[in-house]
Amino acid sequence: MLRILIFTGVILLLDWYVFQAIRLVTRDLSLPTTRVVYFIYWSITAITLLIIFSSTLTDWHSWPKVVRVYSFAFIVLFFISKLFVLIFLLADDLGRAVRWGYSYFQNHNSATLVTATSEPAAGISRSQFIVRLGLFISAIPFLSLIYGMVKGKYDYQIKRRKIRIKNLPKEFEGFKIAQISDIHTGSFFDTQPTKDAVALVNSLNADVIFFTGDLVNDRSDEAVPHMDNLKQLTAPYGVYSILGNHDYGDYVSWPSVQAKADNLQQLKDIHKQLGWKLLLDEHTFIERNNQRMGIIGVQNWSTHLHFPKYGNLQKAIQGMDFAPVNVLLSHDPSHWRAEVLNYQKDIHLTLSGHTHGFQFGVEIPALKFKWSPVQYVYKEWADLYSGNANQFLYVNRGLGYLGYPGRVGILPEITLLELTKA
Repeated sequence: MLRILIFTGVILLLDWYVFQAIRLVTRDLSLPTTRVVYFIYWSITAITLLIIFSSTLTDWHSWPKVVRVYSFAFIVLFFISKLFVLIFLLADDLGRAVRWGYSYFQNHNSATLVTATSEPAAGISRSQFIVRLGLFISAIPFLSLIYGMVKGKYDYQIKRRKIRIKNLPKEFEGFKIAQISDIHTGSFFDTQPTKDAVALVNSLNADVIFFTGDLVNDRSDEAVPHMDNLKQLTAPYGVYSILGNHDYGDYVSWPSVQAKADNLQQLKDIHKQLGWKLLLDEHTFIERNNQRMGIIGVQNWSTHLHFPKYGNLQKAIQGMDFAPVNVLLSHDPSHWRAEVLNYQKDIHLTLSGHTHGFQFGVEIPALKFKWSPVQYVYKEWADLYSGNANQFLYVNRGLGYLGYPGRVGILPEITLLELTKA
């Protein structure tokens, strides 16, 4: 409850500060029009607070999906847009503070300062210009987030990469791996998204398919409507899967410990019914022309305290006779740097997901530029990374979405990796 109160205080403070911009740009409007604008502005704040307090007083997961999803989207839309206005307001206030300080040390009084920083009466003041610019700029993320909800969340992108591995056996030259991750079936309103995604994956004609966790948001039954679609995933060497942090049901209040355990077991059974080979801290091999590729799968393991450490890499590789090329499936990319890179040199390629690229950011492939807020939390958060010698990590941007029902800049991904000898 304390965190909710703090968050509420932050929202009210932010809204009061941004309201100063609304007052400034509406001061020349008629009184009835101004009152309507004020009413709409504070109504948005009231709805935001109502959603927040309702989610604490009731079981948020029991809300109808459409209400739950779009309530969160409502908060995200307006909160981020207000942050952009806040940046311009702070810049304006900082500028005025600097000018005041300069005037103070130059022995100017406040009246002189106003005269020096004002525009001609026929125009608008510097403050009005900056505030109006801030409000205009804030419309960009607002419209982008709406577009991301309408179009971006299902705009599947196929990312093709070659992985150059030293001493790759000729039997695995050109071997194709399709990776999908973070389907989050609980977020979809119908089954068409998974049907479209499966068709795209199968069209790649990959040799093997790897799923790197988070089939559901919280409950195993979220995957049931999509099972007929997901069963259609096919590859010559099969489909291998692992669990992600959301698959354990840790973010739901269960009536009993047994209910939570039953939910997890049901999810494991679903993987089996789909024909996927679920790896729970264990390893196996793919054989091709009498040569082997090692496949290792661990449960969720993260360096971040608010995500679980269920996985055990040492258990997964215990007694393993490493093959010339070995692939690790580990949901959280922080695991790679913590326990794989420079520690397990026989693991050549690690495949992860989890970050979703924050579902928001900027990517300019031609400039090899990518940015997302998630990079301030995860060092490796999207695409291909190489470590020392012969170790690589690929972080899939995720197929589905969670929380905000959309994608802006960081689009849903299906990965096709081709192994080749370095």
